[in-house]
Amino acid sequence: MTETARQVQMTESAAKRIQELIASDGKSGLMLRLQVSGGGCSGFQYEFSLDSDKTDEDHIFENHGAKMVIDDVSLDLLGGAEIDFVRELVGAAFRVNNPNATSSCGCGSSFSV
Repeated sequence: MTETARQVQMTESAAKRIQELIASDGKSGLMLRLQVSGGGCSGFQYEFSLDSDKTDEDHIFENHGAKMVIDDVSLDLLGGAEIDFVRELVGAAFRVNNPNATSSCGCGSSFSV
């Protein structure tokens, strides 16, 4: 996969929510960590957390003033994705629009390739 294909974008809505979460946490240097792990009803699941650490295996993406960190293995499954934050009647959540997913569960938190 080329470096261009391994890019991950975030919408302005996602960036704003990341900034709100970091501000409410009160720690400096935090980023949103997006990670893919095995599990969920479709085989892989997305995990979100705030993190200030960066390893040699991490890639940092910055859009609209917010930073997101993704490890190299997860990036192989997320390349070309867009991270959004949506508010709906059933709640609010980050949503991953992943072009690599061949199917996903109804709630959008897990996927298969």
